Amino acid sequence: MITAKAFSGKNYCVLGLARSGLATVETLLASGARITAWDRRNEPKQKLASRCTIADPLEIDLTGFDAIVVSPGVPLNTHPIADRARAAGVPIIGDIELFALARPELPPHRVVGITGTNGKSTTTALVHHLLREAGVPTRMGGNIGLPVLGQEPLEEGGVYVFELSSYQIDLTRSLACEAAALINITPDHLDRYDDFTAYAFAKGRLFTMQGAGQYAVFGCEDAPTRAIQQAEAARRPDGLAHCVDAWAWEPFQKEWPSLQGPHNLQNAAIAAALVQRLGVSRDAVLTGFASFAGLPHRMERMGEAGGVLFVNDSKATNPASTAPALAAYPPVDGKPRVHWICGGLAKEDNLNDCAPYFGNVACAYTIGEAGPMFSDLLESVVRVERCELLAEAVSRSIAAAQPGEVILFSPACASFDQFRDYEARGDTFRDLAASIGCDATPAECGFDSRSAA
Repeated sequence: MITAKAFSGKNYCVLGLARSGLATVETLLASGARITAWDRRNEPKQKLASRCTIADPLEIDLTGFDAIVVSPGVPLNTHPIADRARAAGVPIIGDIELFALARPELPPHRVVGITGTNGKSTTTALVHHLLREAGVPTRMGGNIGLPVLGQEPLEEGGVYVFELSSYQIDLTRSLACEAAALINITPDHLDRYDDFTAYAFAKGRLFTMQGAGQYAVFGCEDAPTRAIQQAEAARRPDGLAHCVDAWAWEPFQKEWPSLQGPHNLQNAAIAAALVQRLGVSRDAVLTGFASFAGLPHRMERMGEAGGVLFVNDSKATNPASTAPALAAYPPVDGKPRVHWICGGLAKEDNLNDCAPYFGNVACAYTIGEAGPMFSDLLESVVRVERCELLAEAVSRSIAAAQPGEVILFSPACASFDQFRDYEARGDTFRDLAASIGCDATPAECGFDSRSAA
């Protein structure tokens, strides 16, 4: 794990003892800090009771604490810990800020930070893959992979690659990334922010933490991203805060099976800009793109059965993230070929972001709470089958799809009406596709590519 003398003798309160919270506690204890820990669940508190003070920070005097370390899942706009910490003059931070504070004691290294509403997981995993394939020591963390504090420090010359949500950026004050990227900003998580402007500002803070001599690359296809790019370009030398030229890579994209569609072209171009800045050659980038396997539940090519391609895009929880998946499979010989399974718990009351690609859809199979609304929105433009349950949608789509067509599970909705999370939803799709589509286990169908992203 990562430890630092900077934490020795300090007094921290850790709120939330899931995976990252437990890694935080272990790091701080090993560094000689005093810890007060709390979680609603009894099990983690019992495990730590002999080594920490167990107390609810809402019920104790917070005076004298150096910081309260919270999970990004704690909603600071509504949780009472925010007001109590403010009254006591105690900062609220996250594990990424602790990493930033520990950096001076780690072997010399560089950090890549990647944020955006959509595409950041794929881009982060791709950067990690490209560096690893090029022989650069690397760790992946933040909003993906294992908690960074629980991992062994990299050797000299290594690169930490972080996916950073707006929530994590909110809890970070001093992470100056040697290279950073903003892919896009579209409406999301507005239950945590006063408005869209506040959400965009949170994303932009990743770049204000950088020095003027550090590197940043931007998607620039939306106005908020362009505004942040322009502000950063104004304070940096030429070329250190620029918009990516995705189309320069387009002639090569057909060689990248797990990076199809215009959104993945942009993800790839941003990843290329980041790793080339760190010294990876263009040839190594192209080789790495071709070998990248993708991530589970993010336009995951599960395999083919009967000439039909099955794609699991369960991570698409809003229309803006489904639109690129639809765009990735245009008609062939003028015939639409996407059998689109969509629906769940809607975040929006429209499918406007998807509308430009309705011509790619052979049939839509609507499910879940949003199913009736989606059916009403789609029936005038594409064939629709109202299914309610995922199993029925999979069965009908398999019965209808022809060789050369695509069964795309890209819900454009959250999962919580019928599933624990998008991962459980995607795994269910994989199991159903195997059992209905090829009468075998997922592994026998070639669909068993589950992994801990």
